[in-house]
Amino acid sequence: MNKIEHIGIAVKNIAESNALFAKLLGKPYYKSERVESEGVNTSFFMVGNNKVELLEATTANSPIAKFIEKKGEGIHHIAFDVDDIVAEMARLKNEGFTLLNERPKKGADNKLVCFLHPKGTKGVLIELCQEIK
Repeated sequence: MNKIEHIGIAVKNIAESNALFAKLLGKPYYKSERVESEGVNTSFFMVGNNKVELLEATTANSPIAKFIEKKGEGIHHIAFDVDDIVAEMARLKNEGFTLLNERPKKGADNKLVCFLHPKGTKGVLIELCQEIK
């Protein structure tokens, strides 16, 4: 793994949260995107060399809606940048981690992504990200 790619934060209202984080960070979000396959609207803020991703559910049964219902708004996941997501998935599976998807899938911000089950990572949802070239 190369670096922390972003920290994902689940929010109920992305417009309100964009305004709040713009005040907090002193700059507006630089990108927003809807990811139909995950049922989310996203926005991204740059913080130095790192990103903060806000995630708002677009459907009542999306993973973000379920997360907020169970735990409330807050940190949802930590994403790590990898060079070869398929190789990293195989390595982690071999190490005993449970992958939430068997193949990488298209995520936000031009990335291939895979999530690790939080039961195997001390309750932290981990996302692997590889830039689509």
